[in-house]
Amino acid sequence: MADHDHTARTPLINRAFKIGILLNISFVIIEGGFGLATNALSLLADAGHNLSDVLGLLVSWVAVILSQRERTDRLTYGYKKSSILAALFNAVFLLVAIGGIVVEAIQRLQNPQPVLENDVMIVAAIGIVINGFTAWLFMKDQHKDLNVKGAFIHMAGDAAISVGVVFAALIMKFTNWFWLDPVFSLVIALVILISTWGLLKSATELSLDAVPQSIDLQKVKSFIQTQDTVTSVHDLHIWAMSTTENALTAHVIRTTLDHNNDFIRRLDHELTHNFDLNHTTIQVELGKISDESTDHCI
Repeated sequence: MADHDHTARTPLINRAFKIGILLNISFVIIEGGFGLATNALSLLADAGHNLSDVLGLLVSWVAVILSQRERTDRLTYGYKKSSILAALFNAVFLLVAIGGIVVEAIQRLQNPQPVLENDVMIVAAIGIVINGFTAWLFMKDQHKDLNVKGAFIHMAGDAAISVGVVFAALIMKFTNWFWLDPVFSLVIALVILISTWGLLKSATELSLDAVPQSIDLQKVKSFIQTQDTVTSVHDLHIWAMSTTENALTAHVIRTTLDHNNDFIRRLDHELTHNFDLNHTTIQVELGKISDESTDHCI
């Protein structure tokens, strides 16, 4: 049975965004300051990435707030789609940040400079705690909401990156391989790219009203066709209204129109409780089994 209790968790998600934004703004200031003082590009690169995460968290939080606003005569779905746009914005913004990190790292590779390894390790260790805790705040809901998943990926990735920064600084401390700083910055960029690509793909697909990954269209179609008196289904469409709510429309051909209201009510109940669907619109048509050939659009 699908879990559709999104409204009840909104206060918890709002609190997670508030705490995450406050912690990460504080960390950006600390990390950026130490990066400048210690001449560590890996810290500066990670601070820039964390700054983009703060902006991403803000955009995601605003989208959560907007998605709860009432619909209007012009915006009949309200602002639900804003959460999809927020996820898409975060993915694109991260790709831009990657480009900046790569350019700076290549320039620094041509002229490696020493860093204060102890300070770098201390700041990165703080990052592990802050980013790890923030990721934990979003862990439970990231499987249900692509917008929240984007925030989770950023925070979990940052925590992993901070672990790598500690090891890189430790190696530089004993080897004086200062070229490792810009090299690791490139590794950071690669990690961000890998974690962002899936988010970008999913957000783009939902923006194009693709069937959400949590739903198998053919299973939904087969389920409808197995209902009593149903001979076929056509014009079946499933799309995301937001990162947490999905809708379905379908034309269902029955052998009779008897008890039609009861049939629609029951089918709506079954669909929303057996699949990750929140809103269904079903049009019933009278026909025979031969009419299945009209199934021209799914």
